[in-house]
Amino acid sequence: MRIFVITILILFSACSEEVVKVNPEVNWTKQNSTDLNKEIAIQEEIAIKIFLEAHKDWEMTETGSGLQIFIYEKGDVDTVYSPRPGNVVEIEYEIALLDGTVCDKTEDDEYVDLNVDRSDIESGVQEAIKLIKINDRAKLIIPSHLGHGLMGDSQNIPPLTTLVVDIHLLVIK
Repeated sequence: MRIFVITILILFSACSEEVVKVNPEVNWTKQNSTDLNKEIAIQEEIAIKIFLEAHKDWEMTETGSGLQIFIYEKGDVDTVYSPRPGNVVEIEYEIALLDGTVCDKTEDDEYVDLNVDRSDIESGVQEAIKLIKINDRAKLIIPSHLGHGLMGDSQNIPPLTTLVVDIHLLVIK
C-alpha cells in the first residue's frame, strides 16, 4: 500500500501546469549556416597552424580536401602500389586530439582490417590510405569535416574536432 501511495504522489508531483513556450519564429537561413561553417573552418585552420608551429619537423603536404599528410617513414617494401578502392588493408593507428589526448589506438602487435572506400572509417583516413604504400608510416591532420564532423563519435571524439592520426600500413590484401 505504501508503494502505491508513493507512486501516486510521484505521478502527481511530476505533472505540472507549467508550459514551456518555444519560439517558432527562428529566422535561420542558408546564409547563417554558411557563415557559421566559414567561422568554424577559420577557427579550425588557426588551431591547426598553431599545432604545426609546435611540430615544425613535420613536413606536411595538404591535399585539396584539407587533409594534411607527412610520410615520416618509408616502407622497406619496394612497390609503387598503393591501396585502391575495394582493397582490404591491415593498419595500425593512433588517433589523438590536437592537445595530445589519445582517443583510440591499436594495441601492440594488433591491427585493424579496413576496406578502402567501403567502411565507416573517417574519410580523411580513407584518403590517406590511398596515398601511402606498404610499411609506410604517416602522420595525418584530419580536419573535422573529414573526421567525425558535427557529431563526434559519441564516445571519445568531441564534435568539430581536428584529429591527429599516426598510421602504419602493414598489408594490402
